[in-house]
Amino acid sequence: MSLDSNLYRQVMRRFATGVAILTVRDGDHLHGMTANTFTSVSLDPILILVCIQRVNETHQHVTRVGHFALNILSANQRELAQRFAKQSPMPAEPFGDILYHRENTGAPILDDCIAYLDCRVVGSHEAGTHTIFIGAVQAAGFGSARDAHPLLWFAREYVDLEKLLVQN
Repeated sequence: MSLDSNLYRQVMRRFATGVAILTVRDGDHLHGMTANTFTSVSLDPILILVCIQRVNETHQHVTRVGHFALNILSANQRELAQRFAKQSPMPAEPFGDILYHRENTGAPILDDCIAYLDCRVVGSHEAGTHTIFIGAVQAAGFGSARDAHPLLWFAREYVDLEKLLVQN
């Protein structure tokens, strides 16, 4: 039995996910992408996974440097999610107007995120068009938006959790 990829997409659109910006420092170059395919894997050791399409520029950077950070976004950060998903024009300096700091790996940690995970790549596995990167968490913490509502991706839209609950 062959599964129709359009049906698969429609089904997956009914699964609400959090939204994060994955960041990486490659030498002097900072790079980021919007990500919603990440999850906790293990508490001992503390591991997460993130899936990145192999044709994505971010894939090259993460593969080369072996680290990344995930910045969990608040509902007020929709414009950043759109920027790093290339759904809106990218400024010449994508991080030029963003306050950030660095933790263990040197990847940018957004000061106004809800929370962050700074990771070193400890494994990777090809899966279809993507690579699953396993990250050992080197640092974790909260940004200034710690108590804000999270930004969600649901039915091909960025939504605020509170608005999603009211609509459904």
